[in-house]
Amino acid sequence: MRLKNLKNANNIINASSYIITNPSNYIGKWKDVFNNNNPIYIEIGIGKGKFIYEMAIKHPNINFIGIEKMTSIMARAINKINNKQLNNLKLIIIDAFNIDLVFNHEIDLIILNFSDPWPKLRHHKKRLTSDVFLNKYDKLFKNQKTISLKTDNKDFFEYSIINLNNNDYKIKEISFALSNNDNIKTEYEEKFFKQGCLIYYLKALK
Repeated sequence: MRLKNLKNANNIINASSYIITNPSNYIGKWKDVFNNNNPIYIEIGIGKGKFIYEMAIKHPNINFIGIEKMTSIMARAINKINNKQLNNLKLIIIDAFNIDLVFNHEIDLIILNFSDPWPKLRHHKKRLTSDVFLNKYDKLFKNQKTISLKTDNKDFFEYSIINLNNNDYKIKEISFALSNNDNIKTEYEEKFFKQGCLIYYLKALK
């Protein structure tokens, strides 16, 4: 579902202490942003922000960076977390295609939650598990390459399994029907569970 633009989105973003306005300035130096050597997890496409801020609360010894390209969506996420005091969370507005201009061998985990499945064949290169993006991710990881993924789209999930395997990733965890347990959920995920939709999940290592 397409969200309406927020008229004051830019004001909300500019006033937030969570936003890093020039993320490319910190390439290779993100540990200095957090002033520690804790692991860094990034979520590409944060939606309304529920997942990443709950993760940041639950895991104070991990640094989280939320990535979103749409200002209106980011502004909604900021409205949700602005009353929190989370020193281990930062947000950046970029297109995921430019992610290798922002990070360099410093990320421990990439999180892909309910990414756009780009169902048409001619758009498959835009999928966040296409060769285009997996090649970019290789430059981001500090040591072991780890990707976690959740989706309600079976075709995108099967495509991701095949493409991860073709790029030398090993699937270490997988579920074709993730249970409604204490797993931290996105807004989409909560809605899908209520509708009885299947949620697919994997964690892949390289």
